Amino acid sequence: MATRSVARAHAKVADARREFHHQLSTRLISENQGIAVENLSVGGLARTRLAKSVHDAGWAQFIGMLEYKAERYGRTFIRIGRFEPTSQVCSTCGTKDGPKPLSVREWTCTACGTVHDRDTNAARNIKQAAGLAASACGAPIRPEPVLAQREEAGSHGFPTGHRAA
Repeated sequence: MATRSVARAHAKVADARREFHHQLSTRLISENQGIAVENLSVGGLARTRLAKSVHDAGWAQFIGMLEYKAERYGRTFIRIGRFEPTSQVCSTCGTKDGPKPLSVREWTCTACGTVHDRDTNAARNIKQAAGLAASACGAPIRPEPVLAQREEAGSHGFPTGHRAA
């Protein structure tokens, strides 16, 4: 009886995680022309104090969903090699500052003095390594969304309960 109840609880958590992964991966793929991910050493991360969090996240399952959905919707999916030093290189000037322990969440570049958040800096470097960065002039890759005009937004300008003649 207890075994069945535990199995049911585990199945419920797995279903919730899978549903979240499907929703998030679909949203990311539909909103972006290209997705780049770093091929993390999940096995290596699992041997740290983050082991439970790493295994609970279902990273491999999520990446698999991103990959097949990108192919299905004609989007670009790029994996960056795990040995690319994305958290060691300054995304501003390109200076390699060397490895840092995971406990270092913020660091200052010794060459240009820029203060970096570890994850934001790594994301910029992944984007650069994948070739998905914006053009040199800084123009956005995708134009800003334009709000629909009143007549395009589904409103006909009639008060509630009135119809056009």
